[in-house]
Order: sequence, then C-alpha cells, then structure tokens
Amino acid sequence: MLQIKEIRKQYRTGDLVQQALDGVSLGFRESEFVAILGSSGSGKTTLLNIIGGLDRYDSGDLIIDGVSTKQYKDRDWDAYRNHSIGFVFQSYNLITHQSVLANVELALTLSGVSRARRKERATEMLRKVGLGDQLHKKPNQLSGGQMQRVAIARALANDPNILLADEPTGALDTATGIQVMELLKEVAADRLVIMVTHNPELAQQYATRIVRLQDGRLISDSNPFSGEEGEQP
Repeated sequence: MLQIKEIRKQYRTGDLVQQALDGVSLGFRESEFVAILGSSGSGKTTLLNIIGGLDRYDSGDLIIDGVSTKQYKDRDWDAYRNHSIGFVFQSYNLITHQSVLANVELALTLSGVSRARRKERATEMLRKVGLGDQLHKKPNQLSGGQMQRVAIARALANDPNILLADEPTGALDTATGIQVMELLKEVAADRLVIMVTHNPELAQQYATRIVRLQDGRLISDSNPFSGEEGEQP
C-alpha cells in the first residue's frame, strides 16, 4: 500500500547542510498503528511530512499503491493529501472563530462535497469521537483533549486511507493523552495510523509497531513489513 525506499532529505541553511533522512526504507500495512520514536533531530517529523506529501524527498521513492511518486506534479500531491491523508498535529490547528462543526466541515470543502453532506459527515465524525453534544462550541470553549478529538474528527472526515499524527498527546496531560491514544488505536483498526511521539511508554502500550530513528537513519523496527505478506486476496 505505502512504501518508502531509500529516502534521503537534506536541509540547507547557507553553508550548513543537515541530513534529515539518510536512506530510510519502510513498508506499511493497510491497517496498523505505527509509532515513530527518536530524539529531537532524528528525522521523525521530516519522515512524516514526506509520507504526507507536505515535503519532498531529494532521492529515493515514495510508492503509493504500487505507483512511484517520482513524477508527481503539484496537482497529484494535492489530490493525494486531500483524499488519502488525514493530519493531526500537536497544536490542533483549529480555526478559533469557527464552530467545532465548521472546523470539521472545512476538511470536506475542498473535496466538492455538498453543504448538506458536509454537515452530515462532520456531525457523524464528531459523534464518533464523543463530541456530538459540542458541535456549536468554539475551540476555546473546549479542553485540550476535546480540541485534539476535533482535530481527529477533521482528519477522518474525508475517510482517508492514512492518518498521520505528529506528537498528538504532546500538549495533553497523561489521562487525556491516554484517551486520545485509545481513540487512535480504534482508528487504526481499519486504516494505517502513523504517529510521531517522544513518549515510548504510550507507544509501547498502544502501537502495534515501533520504528526508531536516529540521525536520519532507521535503527530498529519491531514488526517490519516485507511486502510479501499478501494483503491482497
């Protein structure tokens, strides 16, 4: 379904060159909960951004459903992000002057979904994450955990194949973080969830697979996917 092969990525600032990723190769199953662990500067977020089409790799390949992205144009990346990927960030990235419902509906606007269907789908997703009674509140009227659940509902609105979460519990207390992890675990039952985290305890408890990066290189993978497991019937 999703493979990265020998991905390399550098960032240049004047004469300074930082090797963010150095030949990373990984394959992912259609439904699993993958935690990416590593210290600051290990390449975790860069890897997540490349998988999500937010950043471009310098060399190697990102293969989506057997198709190389080497020749992807901007419109191809836009379509991939809009239809295949859902994003959840540590800072929630909610629009504060809009209602919770409007925030989730926004994810469907670019997909050409009708207004009635947008409202129906957004309401359905908010109920799924336990916020069916908070639809008309503004984000600043919610707790941190509730805001993160809104962000997850928004990420799921387009029914993406892949949910990417960058430190989704980083701004939350322990109890609320556990609630969010339980929700992500449920989501991973029928799609691929890839989460970057600094918290190895949460990763060990909830993820089905742990990938560790160090200095832009893959140093361990608790449950590697070979591509020969025969997911297709």
